[in-house]
Amino acid sequence: MCAGSKEFFSGNIRTINYFDFRTLRRATKNFHPSNLLGSGGFGPVYQGKLVDGRMIAVKKLSLDKSQQGEREFLAEVKLITSIQHRNLVSLLGCCVDGPERILVYEYMKNKSLDLIVYGNSDQFLNWSTRYQIILGVARGLQYLHEDSHLRIVHRDIKASNILLDEKFQPRIGDFGLARFFPEDQAYLSTQFAGTLGYTAPEYAIRGELSEKADVYSFGVLVLEIISCRKNTDLTLPSEMQYLPEYAWKLYGKSMLLDLIDPKLKEHGFVEKDVMQALHVALLCLQPHAEMRPAMSEAVALLTFKMEMITTPMRPAFLDRRRKTNNESHSWEAISEAFSTPIASESPSISKLPMSKDHRTSFSVN
Repeated sequence: MCAGSKEFFSGNIRTINYFDFRTLRRATKNFHPSNLLGSGGFGPVYQGKLVDGRMIAVKKLSLDKSQQGEREFLAEVKLITSIQHRNLVSLLGCCVDGPERILVYEYMKNKSLDLIVYGNSDQFLNWSTRYQIILGVARGLQYLHEDSHLRIVHRDIKASNILLDEKFQPRIGDFGLARFFPEDQAYLSTQFAGTLGYTAPEYAIRGELSEKADVYSFGVLVLEIISCRKNTDLTLPSEMQYLPEYAWKLYGKSMLLDLIDPKLKEHGFVEKDVMQALHVALLCLQPHAEMRPAMSEAVALLTFKMEMITTPMRPAFLDRRRKTNNESHSWEAISEAFSTPIASESPSISKLPMSKDHRTSFSVN
């Protein structure tokens, strides 16, 4: 146990394990590069093995030494220890030793989703596994937004923050940017933090944060999982560089099946299920926050417990090919975000006209 940890958390958090820094240094072989699992905005994550044989993931935070940095660390620990769900990564404990601020998580055998989805691995995910991941992430977000005793927005849903256990069950990780959300507010006005490409336009441009920002990120993630490509790839032809834009163009031509990972086509999939997931993704990418489904509705749609009765509008996305004079992103850089619904039919999903106010509407079976 680390005495520094106990003193740091005195009066704040009592139900947490405290790890000695020497224990973690030994478990990670002095944080050797060969044990590096990845690096995020808050510091590197290492694989470790405790004396009792347990595997752990050690997140070594790179925080400033100010009181603000300490508050951010404490806030993250308090948030993670206050929630529990099968699709969220579990915090095993932490360490505060001098300048060191370390979080210890359960180790995920199949590491992060981006290593598979972006083609950097020989592993292949069949449709059943991809659907399991999509649905698991959706349920984890539903818990954060609606089912937890707290209202939480993650703010950084992306493939590298989705970890996979030995059975490829997904766990949402990295709560460094997560925010508690007041029950009586539709959104918070806050400075942008997150990952461009996954970011909802109202949050990236105006700093308006709500659960619907996570919903947008989830929509991008679903497209990535099904297509097995990054949301942005500037090496591709112009019309294919932005995944939401490309998906919309294919949707308009009734060619959405062309978006599917070729390897998935080779191994077979249930077309109805894949098309349903793609349609849900497009709904999650709607330009206005209020048009996007709640995550409970997304789960109901993915499990066919709710009828799909709406037509998506063109998704909003940040087009980094166009900038304003000061090189910052603006609404002018959102590619035709507010166009009307297209008239062409989806190859597998019937669409009905949207309500007059263009809000997404659903019907429970």
